[in-house]
Amino acid sequence: MIDSRDLELLEHIQTGLPVCSRPYAEIGRRCDMPESEVIERLARLKQQGLIKRMGVIVKHRKLGYRANAMVVWNVPDDRVKQLGGHMSRFPFVTLCYRRPRRPGWPYNLYCMIHGKDRATVLQQLEQLTVACGLTGFDHEVLFSRRCFKQRGAVYKNIAVTASAEVAHG
Repeated sequence: MIDSRDLELLEHIQTGLPVCSRPYAEIGRRCDMPESEVIERLARLKQQGLIKRMGVIVKHRKLGYRANAMVVWNVPDDRVKQLGGHMSRFPFVTLCYRRPRRPGWPYNLYCMIHGKDRATVLQQLEQLTVACGLTGFDHEVLFSRRCFKQRGAVYKNIAVTASAEVAHG
């Protein structure tokens, strides 16, 4: 069950965590709740599935990483977990996940490689391909052409709807 304090907390985290040594304490200060309660409530909301995950959004272009490639692979379904786990151990692989195949799109394993130039990304891709035994699998390398807005989940609309439900019980 979500309450008005949870809704307030969700509104405070949707723009990101404060950049400080104790972000949960700072959020607690803003919400008038102890740091321990912030942590407990976020853990409960995550356990209930209301928060899927919390992570960092890196503005890679501002750090000089301008050659960004999504590599899509067509691998046997029974090997996706094993191969994805191996691929995700490489420091230059920033995302690695499974997606369902679609008509006309046979790819089911995706990984993102960020690099400062295309040559480096392609060299890293070759290293990944050989090390993970991916040589025989169809794949495509999709380099980004532009940067889209990067942000985390927005809960405000959910919070407004849920607060109306809480108020009207």
